[in-house]
Amino acid sequence: MTTPMPTVSDYDTWRAELDALRIREKAATHELDAIAAQRRRLPMVELPEYTLVGEHGPATLAEIFQGKRQLITYHHMWQQGAEWQCPGCTGYTAQFTRLDFLEPYDARFVLVSQAPIEELLAYRDKVGNKMEWYSTWDSPFGADVDAPRNGGFAVNVFLRDGDTVYRTWHTNGRGTEQLSQTFPFIDLLPYGRQEAWQDSPDGWPQGDPGEGWFNAWDIARLYGADADVVAGEAHHRH
Repeated sequence: MTTPMPTVSDYDTWRAELDALRIREKAATHELDAIAAQRRRLPMVELPEYTLVGEHGPATLAEIFQGKRQLITYHHMWQQGAEWQCPGCTGYTAQFTRLDFLEPYDARFVLVSQAPIEELLAYRDKVGNKMEWYSTWDSPFGADVDAPRNGGFAVNVFLRDGDTVYRTWHTNGRGTEQLSQTFPFIDLLPYGRQEAWQDSPDGWPQGDPGEGWFNAWDIARLYGADADVVAGEAHHRH
């Protein structure tokens, strides 16, 4: 069966349709600017002191800033005892390999999860994750910032004043999409994400949500420390 394609038109028609769409795209950009301006005016809430555990041992939340004033955390979902963790979280965080661009903005971006640090570091190496990871296993921090044990993923932002830390912003669900490089690129494609919930022309390829995402073992096969071994296991699995 042939997959339908967009209508073919002459250049002037295509340009006119593109120009009409560009008006909406620019309006959306301006709306995002206004949302960011409102975000910068949000109040913040002071947090108590928390101790998390990193690769080099315990660290207070203030110490995780490593001298910076601003901190972003992604709360990676974790299923205790599972060989492979959430494919969405695994794939999402695999994108972030070069975070030095945050340096001039006095900020850091780290991962946190509700699991012992040994498990997190082993999984980090298994899937080739490049981010710094902290455990909230023995801390109420995750639950207090809307990422409880066996709960969902989340993004939180914090501001530090000396040893005092404030929570400034939080999102979860689809709120994390604009913080990735994958979906904005995929949404530019003629067929988009190819998921049934999306508004697409009749006959466009559409499947279940997340059907096109890499599984966690796909990430490990591509980027992990034992990529060749995982690739062999994946081949056997299929």
